Amino acid sequence: MSLPPINQQRLVDFLTELLNTPSPTGYTAAAVDFVEAAFSRLPGAVVRRTRKGALLATLPGKSQDAPRVISAHVDTLGAMVKHIKPNGRLRLTAIGGLPWNAVEAEGCTVFTAGGGTLRGSLMPEQASVHVYGAKVSENKRSDSLMEVRLDAQTISAEQTGALGVAVGDFVAFDPRVEVGSGFIRSRFLDDKAGVACVLAALETLLGAGLQPAQTTHALISVYEEVGHGGAAGLPADIAEMLVVDMAAIGESQNSDEQHASICVKDGFSPYDHVFSQQLRQLADRHGIPYKVDIYTDYASDGSVLWRSGIDARVALIGPGVDASHHYERTTLNALVDTARWITAYLLSEGGD
Repeated sequence: MSLPPINQQRLVDFLTELLNTPSPTGYTAAAVDFVEAAFSRLPGAVVRRTRKGALLATLPGKSQDAPRVISAHVDTLGAMVKHIKPNGRLRLTAIGGLPWNAVEAEGCTVFTAGGGTLRGSLMPEQASVHVYGAKVSENKRSDSLMEVRLDAQTISAEQTGALGVAVGDFVAFDPRVEVGSGFIRSRFLDDKAGVACVLAALETLLGAGLQPAQTTHALISVYEEVGHGGAAGLPADIAEMLVVDMAAIGESQNSDEQHASICVKDGFSPYDHVFSQQLRQLADRHGIPYKVDIYTDYASDGSVLWRSGIDARVALIGPGVDASHHYERTTLNALVDTARWITAYLLSEGGD
């Protein structure tokens, strides 16, 4: 059968709003609320939160003998306040693999424990060329040499503390979302693009009056960027997990921005060969162009699932994303083809 068409505008609109909802690992409640509202509108879906704060949406399938999981993660890179400096500025500790040069001079929001927010920007300690000369470009971008300059009247630790800022407050960096000419440019497409693709596939399938071949659990995890997102909260009887996460682009990589990709090995392990071959056959059957790639400096919720000891097959697909963990970019082509691939998988019988 031919696949029903993906609602492209709906996919982009959802993704844009999700990208604009801050969700550094550990501070994901608002983003999960937004995603939960969308998943709760899926006909027949049973939606719940795990104890760790992840979202699990279950959709009944034609068969229940080999339950499936489709996973994507909503948590992103970010930071926390490590120290309030004597000059009132903030020293941070990064969340996940965030390189400071990727967010240098970027606007950010500090979320205080009392529920307030303050705006600021991440700067090198020695930022003025007219004062520090060559040091501005020569100094290493390290934890000890970067600081948040708050947009508030403060020049001391005491004044900053009086604003409600404290050690442990979360810091989210501006995504700077731009959509146009078939491109989506933003921070944190990893992996909010994957979440959008999963929702688009489910909306497409159910909107066409179709049902998954197997009972399917959609896991939207919240600790992937720090390595334990997919380790808990899943039914013990699952047969396989399809991870939807970004495809890394760069020198010696086969992935690109215009295609969905399948990862056959990452820094932890090869993915399940039989499962991966079945996905490739599905893509070929439905005319979905794709790339095959290996990411050696990469891990996923599937890697964590295997480490947790669950006996299930795992494969990974996702849209090509340029400049991962930096100012990222993907294309509508890659997003739509990923969503179509997920739809094909949901409809496929075991053994396809």
